[in-house]
Amino acid sequence: MRHNFRNWPVLAVLSVFSLPLVIMFAFQIMDSFTTKAPGSLVPNGFTIEHFRFLWSNLDTGRAGIWQVTLNTFIFATSTATVVTLISLTSGYALSRLNFPARGFFLAGLIVLHAFPTVTLIIAIFLILQLLGLYDTLIGVIIVKTALELPFGIWIMKGFYDTVPWEIEMAGVQDGASRFRVWWQLVLPQVQPGLAAILIFSFLSGWSEFVLPLVLAPGSDAQVLATYMQALILDDTKADFDLFKAVGLFYAMPVVVIYIVFQNKLMNIYGGGTKG
Repeated sequence: MRHNFRNWPVLAVLSVFSLPLVIMFAFQIMDSFTTKAPGSLVPNGFTIEHFRFLWSNLDTGRAGIWQVTLNTFIFATSTATVVTLISLTSGYALSRLNFPARGFFLAGLIVLHAFPTVTLIIAIFLILQLLGLYDTLIGVIIVKTALELPFGIWIMKGFYDTVPWEIEMAGVQDGASRFRVWWQLVLPQVQPGLAAILIFSFLSGWSEFVLPLVLAPGSDAQVLATYMQALILDDTKADFDLFKAVGLFYAMPVVVIYIVFQNKLMNIYGGGTKG
């Protein structure tokens, strides 16, 4: 109790800065389930009409919400899976192996992670067209995975750096292969990093907007972020209550993931960044 009381100024400041977000989210929920008179902010009735996108297509030229949701799930899941698998092995190699140009490669990871994605859009666009992957979901997955890998590899290297060499040496001296040592002794020690990378990569793919918008503009590869953008392209006739309802549908998986895995997400900073 005394420790919590000592931190009350910090909690008060955080509460003040969080209040606008809480108010906006409350209004989004309220507007998604209510009707209002024109020009009024006070609800005058309950409705689920704003969620009509769940059982009917809003536009014959646009994919249905369930197909778009499936596309988004495939996009996020594929990105998270590939990033996690490659980061697990690449991070171990950078942490344990002293190969030529290792320092240069580590510096390159930081530069690539800091490099603005938007500056690469034209080059990526031309490459995907050349490969025949433009306006396809697989093309966007490949690009998103490549852009997420530097961050994932660097974080996993930090977690591997915290695992003592003695654990591996003991396993090798007992006759186990390097792969078995990595799988049975080292990997369990970096499970918090594995979980955090998997979750963060999934959330990053779930919320991605720019890449699907530019590299997959067709309806077949549409994701929820671009689906929402299409709802208000014509802002003279936009149904903002419908837009808020779709936004609530879009945000719910993210909110659930944060609530369920919040402890694992906080562990992403526990691995260190030793070089």
